[in-house]
Amino acid sequence: MSTAIINISSLVTNDTSLGAGPLGLVQDAAVVIDGDRIAWVGETSKAPATDNRVDAGGRSGLPGFVDSHSHLVFAGDRTAEFNARMSGESYRAGGIRTTVAATRAASDAALEAGLVRFVHEAVRQGTTTLETKSGYGLTTADEARALRIAAAHVDEVTYLGAHVVAPEFDNDPEGYVALVTGEMLDACAPYAGWIDVFCERGAFDGDQARAVLEAGKARGLQLRVHANQLGPGPGVRLAVELGAASADHCTHLTDADVDALAQGDTVATLLPGAEFSTRAPWPDARRLLDAGVTVALSTDCNPGSSFTSSMPFCIALAVRDMGMTPDQAVRSATAGGAAALRRTDVGRVSPGARADLILLDAPSHVHLAYRPGVPLVSAVWRQGVRQV
Repeated sequence: MSTAIINISSLVTNDTSLGAGPLGLVQDAAVVIDGDRIAWVGETSKAPATDNRVDAGGRSGLPGFVDSHSHLVFAGDRTAEFNARMSGESYRAGGIRTTVAATRAASDAALEAGLVRFVHEAVRQGTTTLETKSGYGLTTADEARALRIAAAHVDEVTYLGAHVVAPEFDNDPEGYVALVTGEMLDACAPYAGWIDVFCERGAFDGDQARAVLEAGKARGLQLRVHANQLGPGPGVRLAVELGAASADHCTHLTDADVDALAQGDTVATLLPGAEFSTRAPWPDARRLLDAGVTVALSTDCNPGSSFTSSMPFCIALAVRDMGMTPDQAVRSATAGGAAALRRTDVGRVSPGARADLILLDAPSHVHLAYRPGVPLVSAVWRQGVRQV
């Protein structure tokens, strides 16, 4: 069955061959979906005949959001920690252990129910491609079950056994690295496409991070890195050196870090929800964009430092506090996220792409930043099926 969505006031395609400017904007647009793919894009007056028609009624359209960084398999929450932080305490990587204890104690059914709830929450807000990680089990069995549960519900799954050193290895961090790169990797690799490491003080140093990433790469996993969130460090340059798809956070960057990103193909994934929730300095997105770096925006949805699943909220923060224009933020939340996952089938609305499309109850994508906090997403198609 084919469906034409017509009378879209302004459509972001992210395909400059289809429309104006870097977003490939098409005015008074129509999109034809055939199965799970985009079959045609153009002006409504030129739309071909289809089995069905949906009238967008002058709403604007854009690709479904690509959230390339989240942590959704966990139990419990960290309300008390958030409350304390908002009262003046600082964010520390070790707070992850609170979630580790709750996650280990939770049943598979409870973890899966939580994941499904967050996935549905994200879809309602326009996210159609989602990555999520393990990292709250830190034992071989708990990391493997987190990934097994995630793989049943999300597009992209990342092994993050190297989130922090497990409490049992407080006095033997190298022993934990050996576990992460050995037995735990063997158990987790079948469920994951990616490997990640938190390269940060309080987590893993540059040498430990390198060992984790090289072990994962040898097992055929693609690389991602939590880098330069809490302060300057080796994470970004290590990510570029090893050919990681994405260096995530990028809050504290030196000129050498920016130069490395500009000269490589590693995407800088910015996570403004984390800065919002920790009162940390904002990443300088404009500095990265001006240097020619590909930038992605993602939620970092997790119970400790960024408990939001809302890509529209992150777009608004990026425009208000990180130096992005509305066009740049929308592109980073769609095509940028696709680049961070090395996907070419999502993040765009053009023939051959996966049929992921959202409509906003607004005449332009600019309203995502112009009307922050307003539930503007009025319709969502994912793989050609209407979800909202």
